[in-house]
This record gives sequence, C-alpha cells and structure tokens, in this order.
Amino acid sequence: MTTEPTMTDRATIERTVTLRFGTAARESATHTNLSAIRSDGPVLWVAGDETATIERLVADDPDAPTCYGDQTSYPLVDLVPLPGGTGPGVEEEADIEGLARTGDALWAVGSHSLRRRRIRDEHDGDRALRRLARVTGQPRRQVLVRIPVVDVDGLPTLVKDDGTHGAAVFGTRGKDLRDLLADDEHLAPFLPIPGKDNGLDIEGIAVSGERVYLGLRGPVLRGWAVVLELRPEVDRHDPARLRLRRFPDGRRYRKHVLRLAGLGVRDLCPQGEDLLVLAGPTMDLDGPVYVYRWHGACAAEEPTVVRGDLLTRELSLPFGDGDDHAEGIGLLGSAEDGRLLVVYDSPAPARLTDDGGVLADVVRLP
Repeated sequence: MTTEPTMTDRATIERTVTLRFGTAARESATHTNLSAIRSDGPVLWVAGDETATIERLVADDPDAPTCYGDQTSYPLVDLVPLPGGTGPGVEEEADIEGLARTGDALWAVGSHSLRRRRIRDEHDGDRALRRLARVTGQPRRQVLVRIPVVDVDGLPTLVKDDGTHGAAVFGTRGKDLRDLLADDEHLAPFLPIPGKDNGLDIEGIAVSGERVYLGLRGPVLRGWAVVLELRPEVDRHDPARLRLRRFPDGRRYRKHVLRLAGLGVRDLCPQGEDLLVLAGPTMDLDGPVYVYRWHGACAAEEPTVVRGDLLTRELSLPFGDGDDHAEGIGLLGSAEDGRLLVVYDSPAPARLTDDGGVLADVVRLP
C-alpha cells in the first residue's frame, strides 16, 4: 500500500513559465480551460476542453524556456473526419483531455464522457432542478486521434499526411470505445452516468511503442482507479480510420487498476518504462492532487493490479479553493532531467498575466 503524504513529498515550485495565447484562443477561454500538455523539443502542444483544436506554442529559449507563445491553432476537423458532421448548429467541442507525443505522431483523446448541466447563480427552484436532470453526450468527445508530425522550418508541425502516414481516428464509424465497454463487468454500469458524477471520463493518454494507455478520472471502483490499454492500428481498408487489435482474451482493450488513495487519473506521462500518473478527485472537489510513478508500466504484459512496490507517490501538488486544478503534466527537457511542467484548469487570478498569458509551474521529480 502507498503511504500517506508527508511534508517531504510536497512539490517545490522551481519557477513558472508563461503560456501566451492569441486573441481567438483567449476569447474561447482556452487559456483558462487547459486540459492537456506535451513538450516536443522547441514547442509545447496544449489543448483546452472547450474546443476541438490543438494549439502549438513556441519556446522563447528551447534550452531554458521562460515563455511559450507564437500560437498556431490546428482544428481537428481539418485533419480527420469527426463525428457529428459540420456546418451551422454543430457543436465544436471535442473535450480533448489528453495529448501524447511519440515517434512521428501526436495523439489526442476526448473525454468520452456524458455531461450534466450546471446550476448557475441566476438559476433557482424548478429551473435549477431541471438543469440538474439534463444529461447529454457529444459524439466528438468519443474520439482517439493520431496525427502525423513533420519538421517545418525547425518546428514540429501537424499535417494531414506526411507522405507515409495520414491522420487517422477511432470513434467516427462503427463501434466506438463506449460501445466496446457496454458489456464490461466493471465499467458498463457507469456509462450512463456523467463524468463529473464518477461516470466514465478519460483524462489522460500515454503512448509507448504500439501501446496506448488511457487514464480514467472516473469511475473509481472502491478506491481503485482504472487505466485502459489499447493497441490501435491503421485500418488497411480505410487509412483515415484506426481500429483496435484484440488481446488474447478477445477484447480490444486491457484493464489495469491502480490504488491511488481513492483518486482518479487526471493525466499520464511516460518516463522510460514508467508512467507518471497525475491523480486527483473524480468528483467536483479541489484536491488532494499527487503525482505517482507506476514502475514498469510500459513493459507490463498482463492486466495489472498496481500497488505496493509497483506504485510510489512522488509529489504532492498545490491546489486552490475553487481554482488551480492541475490537469496536465509533461516532462521538460530529457527524461533524465526530471522536471515536470504542470498546467491548471480554472487558474487562480494570480496566474493570469496582463498580456493574456497564463502561468504554468515547473517542479522537479525526486
């Protein structure tokens, strides 16, 4: 079992880095709804959970960045076919909750969650209760996307086709991941439940070789968090589509369960053969927030019950009162350097700069 947190595992913020966005991104509130991050040499890939775009930010100094800016926005609809069609009235949000960078590709995953309407300050009585009763889904949340990355003028750039591979997506045609989980003995009962109510909610992705790991914020099962392992490949009959290979038991996914002190997975980040796991509340709570290390995760050949020596708590991250919710972690520099960049959803006012930027934290792993 993991130990209770001590003062010695609390993260020390070495410095902050400014992420600076353009006018359109600020108007869409991307900078205050950051949900995913991944470092890639001189650039930072980021995504917000209120749009269907991936943003590229460029470092002012690739060796010791203090600011990322010069934003380029890549709409997913320009790269892959998305469910739900296009045109007036189509909801654009894809609720991108995780980014992974490996080989010649960037991966992105939607939350796959249902959502319950919020009660706002102006809602009272029956109207408030009606809003709480309304549960909806969005097809664009239910995608897993692989996008080629090429070098253009020294910068990693997303393209629809790199001459060898094209952008491809799982979840637009045929069965999506929610369909595959419909008869799962652990997860099926949670599919009709909204993500913020401990229903299905994917909030992290990591890729190692042919393995794709999806971290679930919910459900948490009697204190155990869930990570799904997939083996996607390009459909030879349709190069714009991904399909999932079967595991020995016939399913197209494998489950791992992690003992994270009752918390869910908020992000995943590979470091060698280990996975760093950002853990936080599955419900609408501020904290606690920890970074765990899942030792040897990328070499596991069987479904794993992750506890004891396989799982160590590395850091305790700060959180606010109704704000500063850690949503994404990414290694800065080399894997050996051991520095993490942490971005926050609902940033506190002190994180917002006068020129439209938002501050992210740099912390060092033990």
